[in-house]
Amino acid sequence: MPNTTDTLVKKRLESVIANYSEEDVEKLRGTFNVEYTVSKNLSKKLWKLLNTEKYINTLGGLSGNHAVQHAKAGLKAIYLSGWQVAADANSAGEMYPDQSLYPYDSAPKLVESMINALMRADQIQYMEVLEGKMDPKNSIDYQMPIIADGEAGFGGPLNVYELTKRFIKAGAAGVHFEDQLAAEKKCGHMGGKVLIPTQNAIRRGLAYAPYCDLIWCETAKPDLNEAKIFADAIHKKYPGKLLAYNCSPSFNWKKYLSENEMQTFQQKLGEMGYKFQFITLAGFHVQNYSVFKFAQNYKKDGMAAYSKIQQQEFEAEKDGYTAVKHQREVGTTYFDTIAQIISSGKTSTTAMSGSTESEQF
Repeated sequence: MPNTTDTLVKKRLESVIANYSEEDVEKLRGTFNVEYTVSKNLSKKLWKLLNTEKYINTLGGLSGNHAVQHAKAGLKAIYLSGWQVAADANSAGEMYPDQSLYPYDSAPKLVESMINALMRADQIQYMEVLEGKMDPKNSIDYQMPIIADGEAGFGGPLNVYELTKRFIKAGAAGVHFEDQLAAEKKCGHMGGKVLIPTQNAIRRGLAYAPYCDLIWCETAKPDLNEAKIFADAIHKKYPGKLLAYNCSPSFNWKKYLSENEMQTFQQKLGEMGYKFQFITLAGFHVQNYSVFKFAQNYKKDGMAAYSKIQQQEFEAEKDGYTAVKHQREVGTTYFDTIAQIISSGKTSTTAMSGSTESEQF
């Protein structure tokens, strides 16, 4: 019997068309045998999740620490939004609107930062398990597949090729590209755009379906009926084709849906075949709102405001939150162990021993 991985690989190869041969790929390979194992392994994991879970719902993150918290909270994948890269995580160090103004290497660099943070969290956890400080049954899976936003490709086909290479090197499990003119690209919910009828979107979806793993159709509001029309039309010609849906923060959710409808919205999308669902700008909104509220309370209540945050962090430890111990969170004990190994256990200047964190937390 073939194993699950073999079956899924076969399914993927059968579900997409490649207008090139193995020989075409081989002659471009060169003789250096380089394997990007993080991207390779996480892409396989992502494909398995998409084909075995009812749906994957996740959030747009904009830092390595965001990625780690997503893992600790139990999410199974990460979305990397170009909008958030433009706003607060680009290599130009600028704040931009979502119009592809930032350097094209910015998103791959953020992928690399996220992967590095996840790897560090995994190293800390693995060390603590081996030292008997953590029950392996409580281990977190930090091998989180990242789907990254390639915008409109920052140019022509060769630019897309080079950008995709950078994403693979950085460790992305998947990328998506938008059907927009790169020079005029802007967020799908900004003004100055030509809105097309649903039937036109369906025609484009059908045109792309043979060449992609998932299809994402942007919408103007959270509308299950509209989502079903699109899904049914795609599946009539391409049964089982995987779909993606942006649960956008540009929607005023309460204006359109009741509390119960919001709670079941993603489940119903999943039943239609929307297997990857994400809130693109979750990191931006959660980060800005939480910092604003804390700053506001701090101005009014001083250190009492911070203590309230701290007590909430302590309370969240029972749910798996660990960042209240910030020194441990970023790897102080891990690097103390490196120092001890290098010095054969003779170093007396390790950072955690005698720290206020070890004494008070």
